[in-house]
This record gives sequence, structure tokens and C-alpha cells, in this order.
Amino acid sequence: MEILTQYWKIIVEIAFLWYFIYMALFFIQGTRTEQLLKGVVIVVIIFVLAQQLKLDTINWALTRLFPISVIALLIIFQPELRRGLARLGQFGVYKEDLEAIEEISKAVLELSRQKMGAIIAIEREVGLKAYIETGIAVDSKVTEELIYSIFIPRAPLHDGAVIIQRDRIIAAGCLLPLTQEAKGLTKTMGTRHRAAVGLTEETDAICVVVSEETGGISVAMSGKITSNLDKESLAVILKTAFYKQTEAKSLHYKALSRISPKVREKRS
Repeated sequence: MEILTQYWKIIVEIAFLWYFIYMALFFIQGTRTEQLLKGVVIVVIIFVLAQQLKLDTINWALTRLFPISVIALLIIFQPELRRGLARLGQFGVYKEDLEAIEEISKAVLELSRQKMGAIIAIEREVGLKAYIETGIAVDSKVTEELIYSIFIPRAPLHDGAVIIQRDRIIAAGCLLPLTQEAKGLTKTMGTRHRAAVGLTEETDAICVVVSEETGGISVAMSGKITSNLDKESLAVILKTAFYKQTEAKSLHYKALSRISPKVREKRS
């Protein structure tokens, strides 16, 4: 007790710093911010080496750039900082997230039954503003009927992707980057599947794709694609977009357990 009384401030500070660092790493893991921070670390290392080795020119240049770089970093990391503060203390899914997942699952199942091609991108931590700007603004609550109507053949927006933020459809008819890799893609998978994989290679978004030829449902995540999903497996995988990482892994394995062994083998 004497030790706790004497050092309680130090214990509280260590616990606070540990929690802060853990949450910061949790928010940036697998995002573009992680790559940006690596670049910042490299610059800091160069600065320290320049001081130790007395490289006056490099030291002078970096010293002049640091005040500007602080403002630049705040601007660059603004979306991540906003999301991090908004989601601080979030441990699970919100009610509106669950409702959106249910609506997406029902819409995708109906699109699959009708063999209507579709691609739906769900934003996570990395912002999709660059891709949202290529489409038509919608900003409407996620509903099965709206998603279905967007992808009706020959409709003005059916060729592009729908982008969803939380429980709202932000834009439709959006253009996504195509992957340059053919890994995991079969001959029956077309441009939509390549776009889904391409987006998930560059961001942490989750993409749901419905094949126009077979009606098969696929999910792209972290540059990999899983095919032949049913409604239940799709809903479970989508929840991994909102759960903590530890819970997400458990849910993801449960979803994969419902998929055929051939598909699991292909994914692995």
C-alpha cells in the first residue's frame, strides 16, 4: 500500500499513456496513416542523425521545415483524427450500423437472385472522398429498396459503385481503381471484382460484389476476395467492419466456416 500511495501518479500516467498509444495504433492499423507515420519516423531519424553527425545543411533545412510540417501533418491526418475522436470509446457496433448491415444483406441477396451486377463499398477508417467525388451524391439512409433501384440494369448509376458511410449511402456511380493483380480472381470475375480488390488494396474499405453472370456474392477485404457467400455469412463478415479487431477475427472465422472448403482453401 505504501508503494501504491507513493507511486500512484506514475502508475496512472503509465496506464493513460499505454491506453492512448494502444488506441492510436488500433485506429491507424492497416490504413494509409500507418504508411504516412512510417515516413514521418524516417524523417525524424534523418533529423537526429544529421544533428549527431553535424550535417549542418540538412539540419538547417529540416529545422526550417519542421514548423510547417506540424501544420501539414494536422491537415493530412485531419480525417483520421476526426474519426479517432468520434470512435474513442466505441467497443462494438451501433444500432444504425446493424440496421445498415441488415439492409445491405437483404439488397445483395435480392440482387443475387435476380443476377443483377452490383458493387458496394463500405468505408471504414480510411476516407473514400477521392472516390466519392467521381460519382453522384446521394446522401440517403441505407435501405434495401434504394440499393436495389440503383443497380437496376440500364439505370443511370448501375455501372458504378455505391459508397456507404456508417448508415448512409453517400454516393453512387463511383469509379474505383482496378487491381493489377489477378491473384484470387477467376475467369468468371469481371471488372466489378477487379475494382473491389483494387479499392481494398489501397484502403481498408470492404467491398461487396454481385456477379452479373452467375449471381454469386463476393466480399473483397485487404486486397483479397472471398466468393460464394450466403446471406448469413455476408452479414457476419460485414460486422467485422465495425467490431474490434479481436472480435472481428472471431466473426470472420465463423463466416468462413459456413463457406465451402474449396472456397476457404482458395482464400487461404
